[in-house]
Amino acid sequence: MSTVAKTPPPELTKHQALVLQALAREANPASAYALLDKLRDEGVRAPQQVYRALDKLIEYGLVHRVESLNSFVACAHTHAEGHDHGLVVFAICDSCGQVDEFLEPAVERRLKTWSKANGFRPSSTHVEMHGTCGRCTAAPAA
Repeated sequence: MSTVAKTPPPELTKHQALVLQALAREANPASAYALLDKLRDEGVRAPQQVYRALDKLIEYGLVHRVESLNSFVACAHTHAEGHDHGLVVFAICDSCGQVDEFLEPAVERRLKTWSKANGFRPSSTHVEMHGTCGRCTAAPAA
């Protein structure tokens, strides 16, 4: 359903590496403009530089876009784990902003079955759940 690189990506450009490293340091998803602000001292000066790097990193399967937040996260799965994964699901905490990424083969199979039965050709699939994470649920009310 989703398009993710099945082979290791080519060597990253300087800007791609900087954007990926910045995302990897973030605890929560980051917008392109937040990344730009963090990377100005590294020579990244324009939004287009960040967006171009993000587009390639997404193509390589190293970064995901969290559609509902209009932001980006570094992929939680390494190439060693088999980076040709399919459907990625995001669990997004509306309280603290934490985003957990996980693979869900059963949902992917169901969507493929439905698509085939209905002659539908999906171009992309994004599954995002919003709610409250376990840490926030367990936290005592202030």
